[in-house]
Amino acid sequence: MRITILYNRDHELLREDPGREAREDIVRVAAALAEALAAEGHCAEPLGVTGASFGFLDALKERRPDLVLNVCESLNGDSRGEIAIPALLDVLGIPYTGSGPLALGLALHKPKAKEVLRARGVPTPPSAVIERIEDIARIDLAFPLIVKPTREDASVGIDFDSVVHDRHGLAKAALRVMQTLQQPALVERYVDGREIYVPLLGNSPRAPLPITEIEFGRAFEGRPRIVSYRAKWDAESPECKDSQPVPCALDALTEARLVKVATSAFEALGCRDYGRVDLRMGADGEPYVIDVNPNCDLHPEAGFAKAAKASGMQYRALAARLVKIALERTDGHSSRIARGPAAARRAAGPD
Repeated sequence: MRITILYNRDHELLREDPGREAREDIVRVAAALAEALAAEGHCAEPLGVTGASFGFLDALKERRPDLVLNVCESLNGDSRGEIAIPALLDVLGIPYTGSGPLALGLALHKPKAKEVLRARGVPTPPSAVIERIEDIARIDLAFPLIVKPTREDASVGIDFDSVVHDRHGLAKAALRVMQTLQQPALVERYVDGREIYVPLLGNSPRAPLPITEIEFGRAFEGRPRIVSYRAKWDAESPECKDSQPVPCALDALTEARLVKVATSAFEALGCRDYGRVDLRMGADGEPYVIDVNPNCDLHPEAGFAKAAKASGMQYRALAARLVKIALERTDGHSSRIARGPAAARRAAGPD
């Protein structure tokens, strides 16, 4: 099978990029997936999307892939561009892995995602948005709070100072998000509890992979127990070494509840194929959804692949499974690039 692995090659474009390490990691993800799929007998070739150019579309037309394995997380150094890739693939009628543009857009727009979750009865911490510094006076949430960018993932813009205990700290953290990342700040109640990850795989049926949680070590003594950008991407930092994922020990009833909440959140945003839902377990035992990641890291050493391995699925088998899930969803449509809007709609498949 001819498979193109589409990834964002934009980590060198911006002089000042708070998410450079996360963008650079995608290059390694694409290479690992290509190697795994080749070992499974597929013709798998990475194709980088560089800058704001859409030249990759011509390359896709020339390659005529049976499937695109889409791991693009940004376009031209902007995370908002993530939704453009599946939208273009839909127009071209090329089947692809993972969620569609609406789900990716909702998940990336964290305030909108939380509105949808609340409307569907999925528990998530109360929150507000700060677009201007004057908005801080209108925040009516109990401290402590955590301040995040509204449209980033991979913990971009999050560090220990993101957890605040008074309005002075809130103003400082919100101003930093607005000035450094050029976007509004999301403020939500900080849930001081266990951080638990539920990876989900498949559509019909959809099932969880083994659940993990973050084991916070000595580097977090007297500090907020959060997975900051440094903890996620600076392998030599104390925060990274002391915040490793471990198997999550839960009783059957609690585990079933977490899976139900995670699955409900995943479905509420219209996600499909695979992804991860991050939760915090409050002191009251209530699970709160803090993030839905439909385009999670697929590197063999990242959490999703490790969870698959814990279930008995090696990385090669996981890569092949992602292909199979996407093809099942698109109902076996041919690889021929569509030449009309009706064909594109058919090839896009159900969400």
